[in-house]
Amino acid sequence: MKTPLAQALSQPGRAAIPWTDGACDLARPLTLHTYRAPGFTPDSPVVLVSHGMLRNGDDYRDFWVDAADRHGLLIIATTFGNAAWPGAGPYNNGLVLDEEGAVRPRASWGYGIPLRVFQALQAAGITRRPRAHFFGHSAGGQFGHRLMSTQPHDLLEQATVGNPGWYTLPVLDKPFPEGMGGIGLSDREVEALLRFPMTILAGDRDTEVGPSLPANPEALAQGPHRFARAHFYLEAGRAEAKRRGFDCAWRLVPVAGIGHDGRAMSRVCAALWFEGRLISAEEAGVVAEGAA
Repeated sequence: MKTPLAQALSQPGRAAIPWTDGACDLARPLTLHTYRAPGFTPDSPVVLVSHGMLRNGDDYRDFWVDAADRHGLLIIATTFGNAAWPGAGPYNNGLVLDEEGAVRPRASWGYGIPLRVFQALQAAGITRRPRAHFFGHSAGGQFGHRLMSTQPHDLLEQATVGNPGWYTLPVLDKPFPEGMGGIGLSDREVEALLRFPMTILAGDRDTEVGPSLPANPEALAQGPHRFARAHFYLEAGRAEAKRRGFDCAWRLVPVAGIGHDGRAMSRVCAALWFEGRLISAEEAGVVAEGAA
């Protein structure tokens, strides 16, 4: 008998699957907004997507539909709704700290949720792939690079973040979320992060400031806008890796003509992963105001 997850994903098309994560918090429901391309097989790539601050996982799923149809993908956008996951603490900052500021058990951090979803897909026989692709944009980019900072990488073959508002630096002498210190992480996690070939997408028009741009002192120290902060993060990674005696494996891809646009950045990421090319803003379908 098929599991409920296997049943929900048994046919091509979109689905919205209720989900809870017992390791993190059963009282905080999630939704898996999914798309199974007609050409998907258990050996096809699986893309885990993290949405922006609007908590619009259905939109972010839809941003990937064209690429899914071209390349036979399964898209899984784990959606952290505002009602159960309000504000930056539960989502962007991964429920690492409780309401009193104490560190929660590492196994319960929100950053493990997409990886546990992928393991559930494996267990249900939906995928035979040993590793998934991960993409996060805006707040999802914050979530994504912190996932890479705190979680094992053995379930990921690609990880790309686009236009995060600010970054957790790969150092242990600054407390989380400014750095990786004070939450039980060690040199092992820092070095694993620096050695993983993570891609940072930075739209060269993502230079506006406003209420959606983090303006805490730690974020402002990284630069005046998202485009500058991406370069700051890369240089911080390179400096820390050099201090440790090896080269940082990250790459930063500036994307011409694109601002804070989740749809366009999703298309750019898909082309880089599955076609090996950087597409133009026009081909990415840039719109006037973008989608965060």
